[in-house]
Amino acid sequence: MYQHVQPSNTNHIYADGHNVPTKATSNGARAMCANGSLGTEGPEATETDSSGTGRMRKPLERNGSTQNDTVHLERRLGLFSGVALIVGTMIGSGIFVSPSGLLIRTGSVGVSFIIWLACGLLSLLGALAYAELGTMNTSSGAEWAYFMDAYGPAPAFLFSWVSTLVLKPSQMAIICLSFAQYAVEAFVTECDPPRGVVKMVALVAIVMILFVNCYSVNLGMAVQNIFTAAKLVAVLIVICGGAWKLFQGNTQHLSNAFNGPMPNIGAIATAFYTGLWAYDGWNNLNYVTEEIKNPSKNLPRSIIIGIPLVTLCYALINISYLAAMSEQEMIESEAVAVTFGNRILGALAWLMPLSVTVSTFGSANGTLFAAGR
Repeated sequence: MYQHVQPSNTNHIYADGHNVPTKATSNGARAMCANGSLGTEGPEATETDSSGTGRMRKPLERNGSTQNDTVHLERRLGLFSGVALIVGTMIGSGIFVSPSGLLIRTGSVGVSFIIWLACGLLSLLGALAYAELGTMNTSSGAEWAYFMDAYGPAPAFLFSWVSTLVLKPSQMAIICLSFAQYAVEAFVTECDPPRGVVKMVALVAIVMILFVNCYSVNLGMAVQNIFTAAKLVAVLIVICGGAWKLFQGNTQHLSNAFNGPMPNIGAIATAFYTGLWAYDGWNNLNYVTEEIKNPSKNLPRSIIIGIPLVTLCYALINISYLAAMSEQEMIESEAVAVTFGNRILGALAWLMPLSVTVSTFGSANGTLFAAGR
């Protein structure tokens, strides 16, 4: 004898769009499907194919839902947020503080400029390869998901722990220490900032960024968008200042760009290493593929817009620096953007240290946002 149970009001939406009412039984384990067959109740409910073949259909996945014990993150990031994440994590302190690293290693303005562009091209090609992987596997985690598909759990496990314990914490430490250095220097002008104070400010920055990203995905992405827009304004200030100097006829440092000895292979290799550090972050968008709206379109579009934009900014910033100072002055300067601001901006020179702090904080936020996936 069967016990009569009041039918529930729950409807299940399946992959073919059917809206099928289910009937609960006394143990809640079985549900009636569209053609009268029995299926499983709840989020794992399935429907038998109407063709009578006996094949089972999985229910339609929903954003932010749990299905088969797997959490599916809600797709909240659009094209603008994707571009902001790429640009915001790639543009950090390097282009403002030490772009002279390439000049030191190449000994030539022209060769260093070519390497800046080549590093941008390499980053774009790598990101496009990642875009192909990201559209094939839309799970978050980037390399972890790709290693899991290609080689199995062991390499994916090793990469995840190395990334969690070594790579990402090291990146965050470097970026936040740069942020703290310039933030403290704004208040300590008569001497070098105390190292203990710098480390404490860096720690506070990490805790703040961690809280923002743990509290809300939307808040973390809003912070990223705001700081990316702010750093692009800082980049625009540098470019406009350089353009003003060029219009005044200060082109002498660019006229003989390829003067100097030709660098050897080792110097070129280390120059590429230095340049690629400034482009680090080109793959961060793949860590949040599962949260991108329409990833098959927005993932490659964000890459195609974001990385060329960063490359263009780097090229124009280097030209602007050389319009205001010589190659030797760039090499000797501890913070090229600050020296540039002192010469071009006058009373507004304080904008350059502020730009570095804004840029590094935004880069740290984007790095943590992606690393959490």
